[in-house]
Amino acid sequence: MLFFGVVGYFMKKFMYEPAPLVLTFVLGPILEQNLRQSLLMSGGSSLIFFTRPIALAFVCSAAAVILFPVFRRLLRFRKMATGD
Repeated sequence: MLFFGVVGYFMKKFMYEPAPLVLTFVLGPILEQNLRQSLLMSGGSSLIFFTRPIALAFVCSAAAVILFPVFRRLLRFRKMATGD
């Protein structure tokens, strides 16, 4: 109980939302089970995620969501460096 109290304190201090954490605990085991099943179906090859069009679309959209803030920050630093 003390551990989760400390975690809750730091989450509040650093303004973390609790909803993504709860979603992670709920959807994490489901994702892991389906990932394991897909890898078993493909014989251990991760290329199965890039050969199907729908799976490729999901992988690309997840990469875009993850990389968008990085590119936005790089563009902001570039604009600050050039003085625009």
